[in-house]
Amino acid sequence: MQSEINIGMVGHVDHGKTTLTQALSGVWTDRHSEEIKRGISIRLGYANCVFRKCPKCPEPQAYTTEEICTHCGTKTEVLRAVSFVDSPGHETLMATMLSGAAIMDGAVLVIAANEPCPQPQTKEHLMALDIIGVKNIVIVQNKIDIVSKEKALENYKQIKEFIKGTSAENAPIIPIAAQHKANIDVLIMEIENNIPTPKRDPNKPARMYIARSFDVNRPGTPPEELKGGVVGGSLMQGTLKVGDTIEIRPGLKIEEENQTFWRSLKTTITSLMVGSEKIEIARPGGLIGIGTKLDPSLTKADGLSGMILGEPGTLPPILNSLTLQVNLLNRVVGAKEELEVEELKTSELIMLNVGTSTSVGVVTSARNGSAELKLRLPVSADKGDRVAISRRIGTRWRLIGYGTII
Repeated sequence: MQSEINIGMVGHVDHGKTTLTQALSGVWTDRHSEEIKRGISIRLGYANCVFRKCPKCPEPQAYTTEEICTHCGTKTEVLRAVSFVDSPGHETLMATMLSGAAIMDGAVLVIAANEPCPQPQTKEHLMALDIIGVKNIVIVQNKIDIVSKEKALENYKQIKEFIKGTSAENAPIIPIAAQHKANIDVLIMEIENNIPTPKRDPNKPARMYIARSFDVNRPGTPPEELKGGVVGGSLMQGTLKVGDTIEIRPGLKIEEENQTFWRSLKTTITSLMVGSEKIEIARPGGLIGIGTKLDPSLTKADGLSGMILGEPGTLPPILNSLTLQVNLLNRVVGAKEELEVEELKTSELIMLNVGTSTSVGVVTSARNGSAELKLRLPVSADKGDRVAISRRIGTRWRLIGYGTII
């Protein structure tokens, strides 16, 4: 079953996002096991599950992911399929978190009850969701099983104060113990009530943000058994089916006659996957894997992550420079000391997140609330698209605002 919606799992690296994802979906997110052991996730992870409801039990205990109700033994009814995007929580990986936010329809912001709120990264993550435009948020107060009632209430008050005046001001706050799956039914109910499935147009030309790409061949595979590269992401509009010709931009870097330019890739869809299930037609919503005829050397190790895929001739142009209408924050978020955000300066390096792509740009001109930037890596984007802007402060890229392509 293809998922209808992508929900971001967002929060500090130690707040239990991966454990919560497992409690909801029953599986670890798609990460290298060594990363999980170390508690550092360097790539986007994802897992699929189906929300269900028992027709006999009262709310909230009626909500579950089980086919048979654990309370009364009744067969549960399907509400909708959901994909969870588990974004990196470490402060050094904000670029990946911002890339993941581009495909989120809503977010679960995970905060630990055993730490003061907000942590610097929690501030940055909430601001990132706001900047990217993710407005439907449910807050999880995790790890209540390891604190006293008084400590949990104090932490709850800190969360309420933290979200005051933000897009999450009216978001429900659900106390849970992910390790013991306590209150998961309440969380599912609040996700159903607060994160609706967005309306998408399946009749528009197909367009997908690529979040991951892979070489699925094992070392030593004979040439005649090699499979083409695989890309994964979320279809924002239109439909895709096996056998379709697709285009990927910006594509491949070409160097000819002392000139460097980028050429889009064209290939054929050989398979479509949702989790481990093969499908013939992919529709908007959820996360899908697309098998192609591309050389797997192009897709290995996320080589095509950040690019856009769609119907040939319908994708945005490949841009080597951008002109932005700039909106800067008053203060830098994420750092321990919230410094004032200074105006962009000519010749400084700025990190930009456009959709799922990340690039670094050099400011060539900055005046009257607008800026022109020359990009180190091109992006494929339309006028009016929103761009997250980060500045290097000390040893970290810190979110300082956003821009709109003009």
